[in-house]
Amino acid sequence: MKTMQRYFRVDRKNIAFLKFILEAYDGMAVMRTLGPHEGVVELMIAPDFERDVNEILDNLRGEFEVQPIDPPADIKEL
Repeated sequence: MKTMQRYFRVDRKNIAFLKFILEAYDGMAVMRTLGPHEGVVELMIAPDFERDVNEILDNLRGEFEVQPIDPPADIKEL
């Protein structure tokens, strides 16, 4: 299955919360932390769920900052 990768910066104290929220929607997206000290995370979004993930992120932005960023240069493929 081909996924879409998107990258974000969040306050590191919110990383676990964001992961729990996304994983509550089984099969929609998987999150991995790329830079725990910087709050850099990667979302691997399942096909056809980009709109749903965007809605979740938009709602969470009322709680804390979720800033889209460019892919980090030193990323390793899974």
